[in-house]
Amino acid sequence: MGPVSSSWSFNKFFAIVCVVFAISGEFVAGYYRPGPWRYAHATFYGDETGSETMGGACGYGNLFNSGYGLSTAALSTTLFKDGYGCGQCFQITCSKSPHCYYGKSTVVTATNLCPPNWYQDSNNGGWCNPPRTHFDMAKPAFMKLANWKAGIIPVAYRRVPCQRSGGMRFKFQGNSYWLLVFVMNVGGAGDIKSMAVKGSRTNWISMSHNWGASYQAFSSLYGQSLSFRVTSYTTGETVYAWNVAPANWNAGMTYKSTANFR
Repeated sequence: MGPVSSSWSFNKFFAIVCVVFAISGEFVAGYYRPGPWRYAHATFYGDETGSETMGGACGYGNLFNSGYGLSTAALSTTLFKDGYGCGQCFQITCSKSPHCYYGKSTVVTATNLCPPNWYQDSNNGGWCNPPRTHFDMAKPAFMKLANWKAGIIPVAYRRVPCQRSGGMRFKFQGNSYWLLVFVMNVGGAGDIKSMAVKGSRTNWISMSHNWGASYQAFSSLYGQSLSFRVTSYTTGETVYAWNVAPANWNAGMTYKSTANFR
């Protein structure tokens, strides 16, 4: 048997290393991993019912119907990133305040924007003014961390994987010549960088970012079954959701896929 090439040796070595790391839990391809802990502040908006948190800048609508419930937060513009932060998940714990419930943490999904308030100082009311990192949480989520009478608390937070049940959901708006899609229940990193749509009689058509978690295509797609190509903003990973909507799809409907990020 002749000598083994150096490229073959390297590939074999790399494969063995990947297997070892996968077994040890340090590396699993295709899975989003928690990020480092950082520090910020948190407030809350609305009441215990969460009625004021419905809707929001991400476009998820009724958060109960969308599957997010009251474990949500509005992000300051630094985190919101013009809507590319929509759907991201954060583990938050109260830090260094007499109002903290120590040992408690909660995971929230970004569903809204906390806009700047330039009429107030960033350290006195203008909590969401850039470049501050801030979470304006649904009150029930805030109450898991601290006494709500505190008003504002220092927190430690980190990005975590979004644990979703089932596949991504696509809520349709628009008409037969303009398709606007809101994407919900996104797993893994939770966010979206870009999308494309494919009709049963078309090639892939790039969709432009409209606002929040919505993407649009100016094409005549009615009467065709639709598939979507979704790319994560954080990881760059792409997932294909085939045959999500039937040929007789309609605006106002939400269609479920079996595909999702991990």
